[in-house]
Amino acid sequence: MKWKAKNLSKESKIRPRKSLGQNFLIDHSILEIIADAAQLTNADVVLEIGAGTGTLTETLAREARHVIAVEIDERLVSMLRERFSSCPNVEVVKGDFLQLNLTELIPSSTLISEKSKVVANLPYYATSPIILKLFSCAELFERLVILVQKEVAERIVASPGSKRYGAFSVVTQYHADPEIMTVVPPEAFWPQPKVDSAVVRMMIRETPRVKTLNESMFFAVVRGGFAKRRKTILRALSMAGKIFPELAHIEEDDIRAALARVGVDPMRRAETLAIEEFGRIADEITLECGELGQDEKHDIHKPFKG
Repeated sequence: MKWKAKNLSKESKIRPRKSLGQNFLIDHSILEIIADAAQLTNADVVLEIGAGTGTLTETLAREARHVIAVEIDERLVSMLRERFSSCPNVEVVKGDFLQLNLTELIPSSTLISEKSKVVANLPYYATSPIILKLFSCAELFERLVILVQKEVAERIVASPGSKRYGAFSVVTQYHADPEIMTVVPPEAFWPQPKVDSAVVRMMIRETPRVKTLNESMFFAVVRGGFAKRRKTILRALSMAGKIFPELAHIEEDDIRAALARVGVDPMRRAETLAIEEFGRIADEITLECGELGQDEKHDIHKPFKG
């Protein structure tokens, strides 16, 4: 498998572009782990982001009914279209995934009531934005199986109180039940990255992990709490109104009262709070504001710090 991936690139005189985060997966055993985690069937529609030389695409095409392979690099798009010209179940889409309309991309290849799967070796430089975009259309997907930098994988599955736990952990676990399937060494790629990677499986939840009165307020509280990691939750949320409009009119005394009503010590830090506690705090603040906009959607594309 290693020879095959390198051979494809050499024959086409293509070299990986660092600017696009191109590290091609060449280890057959990791491909099998990814396929097993996806549990593909001949009824599945699979979205692959960053198809590269098509090594993973080939594995997916053998099992799935339809593979939508998105690739931004026009050099690789030409290679992919030639390589899979005799595979009617592979659709190669040229474009920047972050600019594509998923509701237009997916339904054209799937049936009503079906949910697709995402299986991808994600570029390091755009991992978080890609995941957040997928969550913005979470209703389209049944599961995500992604290969990411190990540090990102640890953030995705992190628990309260751990070093990696942050806003990105909360938003991921709000939408999905994630688990690390295996750690992948640099030798599994060509060229080799300088860090370990990991395969993460995220089962999309039918309903969010916590039910909130106002989703926009919930994520504002999460992001506001982690915006000042070294501050107490009271101080962090009191200062967050300068950044997050949902909290702009909330006074420190109101936040203190809300924390007291849900039994959260105002001296705690965001990194110690469970997702359910963030939900209760957000609901109390929502009730304080009198804003019960349950249908209001948070802009999930905004970067999550912390």
